[in-house]
Amino acid sequence: MSFGDPNNPYGPPPQQPPPAPGYGYPQQAPPPPGIPPQHQAYPGYPQQPAYPGYPVGNMIPQSMPGLLVTARVFLYIISAVQILGGLVYLYIAAFVNDVSDSADSFSSSSDDPFDGLSDIGDAAAGIIGGIAIFLLGLAALSITLAVKFGRGGQGVRITTVIYGALGTIVGLLGLFIGLDSGMASAVIFPLLWVVFGAIITAAPVVSSGTAWFARPRY
Repeated sequence: MSFGDPNNPYGPPPQQPPPAPGYGYPQQAPPPPGIPPQHQAYPGYPQQPAYPGYPVGNMIPQSMPGLLVTARVFLYIISAVQILGGLVYLYIAAFVNDVSDSADSFSSSSDDPFDGLSDIGDAAAGIIGGIAIFLLGLAALSITLAVKFGRGGQGVRITTVIYGALGTIVGLLGLFIGLDSGMASAVIFPLLWVVFGAIITAAPVVSSGTAWFARPRY
């Protein structure tokens, strides 16, 4: 019998043709032995490399973190206190200056006691007026930092940290003085100041605050 006869039931089975390649995607040759196959998200298209230096899209904060919002509110509250304090010191400086002018009008010579009182009043009015201007300048800085939280970058972040740290130190000094005096009323305000300063200092330092100020801006 002949095995070459296709009608022979005892012959070997006929060979099947190789499968046709899939439609729409080019076929790739199998990798050499010892090299693992490369998996791709989409067959036939190479995977694009990631761009270094940019955070993943879902890691970019879309809204201001809650701790930064709290620090922003505290900056506005502090600026209001500073404005009120500056206005009060301005009024006191003006009052002292008026008293000094009145004393000067009563002075008849350089040896007159009213002349010395006038000089002291002028010096006190200048010092008090300087404190008022300093407080109003701090109020302007507090408002500027709070406003810049929305669009500011690393400069606003570093300035806020330094500003909050200095405020915390001043609050601690006032707190120690209040505790030494033994008066409860002398402790409340410095304690609040320390809390406000600590939150303002910590908000830009934590990871959420750092990511907020480092986010890309378009």
